[in-house]
Amino acid sequence: MQAPAVPAVQQQQQHCPISVTSSGSRFTTPAVVQAFRLSSSCFFHSSSSSLRILRSRADQPLRRALSIPHHRIEAMASGQHAPISESAAWADLKQHVKTIEGTHLRNLMQDNNRCEELIKEYDGIVVDLSRQRVIHDTVDKLLNLAEEAKLKEKIDQMFDGVHINETENRSVLHAALRAPRDEVINCDGQNVVPAVWDVLDKIDAFSDQIRSGSWLGSTGKPLTDVVAIGIGGSFLGPLFVHTAMQTEPGCAQAAKGRRLRFLANVDPIDVARALLDLNQETTLVVIVSKTFTTAETMLNARTVRTWITSALGVEAVSKHMVAVSTNLKLVKEFGIDPANAFGFWDWVGGRYSVCSAVGVLPLALQYGFSHVKKFLQGAWSIDDHFRSAPLESNLPVLLGLMSVWNVSFLGCPARAILPYCQALAKLAPHIQQVSMESNGKGVSLDGVPLPFGTGEIDFGEPGTNGQHSFYQLIHQGRVIPCDFIGIIKSQQSVYLKGEQVSNHDELMCNFFAQADALAYGKTREELVAEKVPEALIPHKMFSGNRQSLSILLPNLTPYTVGQLLALYEHRVAVQGWIWGINSFDQWGVELGKSLAGKVRTQMNAARTKTQPLSGFNYSTTTLLTRYLQGKTQLLYPDPHDVFPSNVLPGFEK
Repeated sequence: MQAPAVPAVQQQQQHCPISVTSSGSRFTTPAVVQAFRLSSSCFFHSSSSSLRILRSRADQPLRRALSIPHHRIEAMASGQHAPISESAAWADLKQHVKTIEGTHLRNLMQDNNRCEELIKEYDGIVVDLSRQRVIHDTVDKLLNLAEEAKLKEKIDQMFDGVHINETENRSVLHAALRAPRDEVINCDGQNVVPAVWDVLDKIDAFSDQIRSGSWLGSTGKPLTDVVAIGIGGSFLGPLFVHTAMQTEPGCAQAAKGRRLRFLANVDPIDVARALLDLNQETTLVVIVSKTFTTAETMLNARTVRTWITSALGVEAVSKHMVAVSTNLKLVKEFGIDPANAFGFWDWVGGRYSVCSAVGVLPLALQYGFSHVKKFLQGAWSIDDHFRSAPLESNLPVLLGLMSVWNVSFLGCPARAILPYCQALAKLAPHIQQVSMESNGKGVSLDGVPLPFGTGEIDFGEPGTNGQHSFYQLIHQGRVIPCDFIGIIKSQQSVYLKGEQVSNHDELMCNFFAQADALAYGKTREELVAEKVPEALIPHKMFSGNRQSLSILLPNLTPYTVGQLLALYEHRVAVQGWIWGINSFDQWGVELGKSLAGKVRTQMNAARTKTQPLSGFNYSTTTLLTRYLQGKTQLLYPDPHDVFPSNVLPGFEK
């Protein structure tokens, strides 16, 4: 049988690019407009003749009919990709919002088949998406958006070592930091996994020397206390993992008699807290700075070096200080033996570096390498799942798509991270950096301003503390999607005779209740039935229909901490790839740092040479003058080191 003829317009739609050979208002006929109004990918590949028409003066009626802004025509002509918001998949989701606005979670949760479909599980982790404002069609449309964004291709590119961090021309291979020895992950044609394991083996051996007492301080005493100096990703990630591990029974046993502290802020108060009650003779300092030039870190490093040398002499530095850095020249000049420097690579971004020597070294010194190895294995469990699982059952992908749905389509720019586990108290601060530094961008990979907002405003607090802080707003104020994270088996069990439930059960009762409270709310009819006074009914009503998701872990061990970390890392990457931004650079942090250099120069001149301030606006000049006037009492005739030795005698760490 002969196939039916395909209409001309359909032929044009099926065979992108479009070829148009002349211009003029006659091209605004419905058939031609329909032929031009294709997906963004089709416009990107449009033929030069088509673009000549659209760029010409005679194209204005056609451009108006197509609703294509002039800057997009110019972008197409220069080879720039159209933003995802111009795709058919995005438009389909925008239209679909109307359907979702006609639903309520109170009703959606009654559909058991829907709920079952939205509960996913992998390697002991359960992710429940049933309280998201989605139906089956929503998920399908989000997966279509992922396909439009070539998400699977981008995941593969990351694991293949492609330089997907285009603005810095770097690969993004933090997954390689936790890869098994026999895994092959290439960067520029070379398998990086052996080099990763060379550093891990070195950390294993060194941490064992310190922990066993075979490496001693300059006075012959074992080094039982560690101060890790670093900021940003060199601090937040390791602190999160340390806080999560320190009350796990096996880790707690391994850390007996040892202390690990972090020094990040250049504020001298942080120095005083980090060094409180420590003894130079038993302290090892880990300086974390890839270039060994980070201003805050190196000032803190010089401060702590002075603290050590003031008691033990300059020669003690080589025994009491080590580095995580690639700048061996500056490491040596600082007084550290380059043999005691632990390297990492430019394909490791700071906020993704906790699985490198940045986090592994201080954590191994505290808990032993065997426990940290389990943490790396847990992260790799999710890495492998992320790389290989189909998108429709891929946990980081689904989590990322839900975030895109909430931010870009339902208009919810914030997210609350609510772990019902005190050991996860530092999860939200770490994810703040991972998420907000990664996706807080305003331009596409091509450098074109985006017509939509990206990123989420992340915050959080462990339950039930948060319930007595900001849950009022979450329940009756702004709509803020929530991540509830629960643990089946507590690290520390407490059960009192005569109590209805254990302490951990009480905690988890709130975990289960809060998600349903947000979803269902409370109606006027329910309040009337409870005989609530009429005047109070408006105040006690809960609208409900407030989306959340729940993540349930079997326990909190080094392995599951690694899983949780990788789950969030890859979720953030998914969001960035959908939005078409670079989630692996952070140019936004540079401007303030460069301006601080100008302030530093003038502050020094004002203090040492009494030079007047210049070059600042009126406001900055006024405040800076007031600050300098208030510090004149710190001037002294003969410069010498001023250090807070026992500034906080009553402070409890």
